[in-house]
Amino acid sequence: MAVVGAGAAGALVAVQLCETAARRRTPLELVLIDPAPEAGRGVAYATEIPEHRLNVPVGGMSCYPDDPGHFQRWLCRHGESTVTAGDFAARYRFGSYLADTLGRAIITAHGTVAVRRLRTTATRCTAVGAGFALELGDGTSLNADSVVLATGPAPGTSSWAPPELRASDRFVARPWAPGALDAVGDTDDVLLVGAGLTAVDLALVLDRPGRTVHTLSRSGLLPRPHAVAPLPPVPVPEGLAGLPLARLRAVLHRHLSTSMRDHGDWRPAMDGLRPHIAALWEGLNDDERAEFLGRDATRWNVHRHRMAPTTAEAIARIRAARRLRVHAGRVAGVRPLDDGRLAVALADGEELRVGRVVDCTGPGLRADGDPLWAGLLADGLATAGPLGIGVATDGGRLTDVAGSSARPLFTLGAPRRGELWETTAIPEIRAQAREVAEAVLAPVAARVRPVRRRPVDQFGLPLSTHAAAAAAYRSGLARVVTVRAKAADSFARAVELDPGFALGHAALALLGHECGAAVDVPRALADARRSANERGDERERSFVEVVARRIASDDGDRALVDHLDRHPGDALALSTAVPTIAFSGVGDLDDNLAQRLVERTASAYEGHWFHTSLRAFLLQEEGRIDEAGVLAREALAAEPSSGHAVHALAHVHYESGDHHAGRDWLDGWISGHGRGAVHRAHFSWHVALHELALDDPEAVRRRWFAQLAPRRVEGVRALVDSGSLLWRARMCRNWAGRMPVDNVLDAVAADLVERPATAFTALHSAVALTAAGDLPALRRLRRHAAGADEVQREVVAPLCAALEAVLEERWPEAVSGLRALLPTLRRVGGSAAQREVVEETLLYALVESGQSDAARHLLQTRLDRRDSPLDTRRLAALGAGS
Repeated sequence: MAVVGAGAAGALVAVQLCETAARRRTPLELVLIDPAPEAGRGVAYATEIPEHRLNVPVGGMSCYPDDPGHFQRWLCRHGESTVTAGDFAARYRFGSYLADTLGRAIITAHGTVAVRRLRTTATRCTAVGAGFALELGDGTSLNADSVVLATGPAPGTSSWAPPELRASDRFVARPWAPGALDAVGDTDDVLLVGAGLTAVDLALVLDRPGRTVHTLSRSGLLPRPHAVAPLPPVPVPEGLAGLPLARLRAVLHRHLSTSMRDHGDWRPAMDGLRPHIAALWEGLNDDERAEFLGRDATRWNVHRHRMAPTTAEAIARIRAARRLRVHAGRVAGVRPLDDGRLAVALADGEELRVGRVVDCTGPGLRADGDPLWAGLLADGLATAGPLGIGVATDGGRLTDVAGSSARPLFTLGAPRRGELWETTAIPEIRAQAREVAEAVLAPVAARVRPVRRRPVDQFGLPLSTHAAAAAAYRSGLARVVTVRAKAADSFARAVELDPGFALGHAALALLGHECGAAVDVPRALADARRSANERGDERERSFVEVVARRIASDDGDRALVDHLDRHPGDALALSTAVPTIAFSGVGDLDDNLAQRLVERTASAYEGHWFHTSLRAFLLQEEGRIDEAGVLAREALAAEPSSGHAVHALAHVHYESGDHHAGRDWLDGWISGHGRGAVHRAHFSWHVALHELALDDPEAVRRRWFAQLAPRRVEGVRALVDSGSLLWRARMCRNWAGRMPVDNVLDAVAADLVERPATAFTALHSAVALTAAGDLPALRRLRRHAAGADEVQREVVAPLCAALEAVLEERWPEAVSGLRALLPTLRRVGGSAAQREVVEETLLYALVESGQSDAARHLLQTRLDRRDSPLDTRRLAALGAGS
């Protein structure tokens, strides 16, 4: 497979080819042919000038159609942590992103795809049998089964320029060529012919005191700016397809006018047109297209291809300073001056005296200006597109002179402009790249022998992968069901061995979303969906959809319940459904759902210790403490490392008030079988709860600094365990002096604290921010929760409001808000012991507000439930009138 051109289009095709071939285990030899020093940049993204910004926001520049946030996340990982989807990044940064994404795709595909890079040009492509022969600029040749021509825009012709100007050494025909503008003198005025985005970029480069930069175009119009605060796209009117140009023009004019009237801006209407442009262009005949080019194209381009807001501000400043002058007209003639400058006569009689004239009219429309394309057209392997613009294609395949598109010869991007009109921006090119990769690999994949016998997981369910990847997946699943560390590492190894293994990607996305694992969640989910669609079975596709819905907070509980009804033996799904130590579980549908799920799935496990561990945990949540203890010990006898059983027994000890035995037993397990547990901090938190209940503040402090302080605990566990313990200790008045909660927050990503994905994490974020006394951040969290999923809106947002009242010592409001929340807290997931932090806060607020009777009643209720020296002391203190 040869890809000619390794700029943006070539890089995007290569990414799709590598990743798709790797997912499908399709052997491929890929050759990239391009003379540039680095793949991905091309002309557009090679500029190192920071003022040269993208003219599409970051949110529209992902390499992947199914992962729009990919570029934004890349920027965040590479030093731009505050970037938003609406920002306009430097073009050079986007080139770096393309190169890095291609490099990672090549690494991912290693072993399936062999990639070579030839630093030369392709000068000729001829048909040889069913394939092609490519002649290269270095004198060598290359045979390929299929070829993608990712050559970018055709070179401009400068046909507007008089012959004497084209012959002058003061004329710059290729402004982006290396060193093209080096000879411009510091005080030379410059004429830019063309007023599009190229002219805008060059005006910024050339601007300096003492120089005037002129732009000249027939209309004298510069590109319009993007809105600083863009509005969502407005849907287009129905019935546009097939309208003649005159009616289409009128309808779209009304559409834009309506947007101006309703929103005060024409841009939402213009942006709503984007998905329909190719269909509208296809609906015009050649006469209408020619009329559009002559009458409408200029105004279309200045509104459609806009400047970044910062670029527009810079242009406005240099225009106001009269260092940039914009002219409407055309060049009528040129004569040299004695001082070496050029006198350029405009059609309206004005004369401009400049040191250089630069062609900024943009690329040509015809493909035959390039020797490679000229040869293809001459040989009949390609034909010109509508109005002679670009070439004719059928879904990316070149159409030959006989009208056939059977040969595996493809193109994308600018060469398809005659057929698609809008085809040069990344959102269009990335979709075409995926389409081309699918077409290239389809006949090859058909020849790959299918796997006849699939491996299975440890519960007997088949896996759509090979034996090595299945072994890594089983290791990850074993770590999940025992609640041991490095499950994500095992799943990552599984998808490294088989990039098309849907369950491996889905498990990574799930662990990243719910457990804070270091996973690019949207990327893993996109890979899971593509892999499941390509070769997953019904169970795997269903599980991927469960994960997708949980991540999107889109009825994820119902999807998980339905999945388990069909596939009760799916242990990863069952782990996700039960709110124990690893996952937030289900619970927003009704309180006993998780218990019923465990009961309904029992026959699939036949008393397996994993299932027994889950039953034990849910029984203690129901208050069936003795039964839970029996089952937990039964499970631990079969598997002493079962974290779920340990967790259940920890709750049994706590809820039964057996604090001395619970502390000692759990301490011993942590230092023994629990040394590899992924949530050791949570088990330490349980020991600390016993120490709190035993009214031993010094033991709590020692435990926190030895096992729960940051650097020992990171990420979501620091928030859930370390932060909440500090607040509980303060509410119990068992932590004197300053609490080190700022250190906890520093150990957690800011997004996790202020924009948590789950209600369970959000509750603990609210607690930690309250402990830190950070009222502004707590209010930001409340705003986030108010716009998030239903549980965050209905539980977490009111909790934030109540905690704000605590911080501001508005005690009656705090009591009212916290008391109202207690019946609904179960909806956030987690255990009763974890949610008890809210009850502790209520008890503190009752005492501070002087409601001693209510505080005594709450303490007595707790003591009726379980023994606690701490609560006994607090009740006695209230009785004494303290």
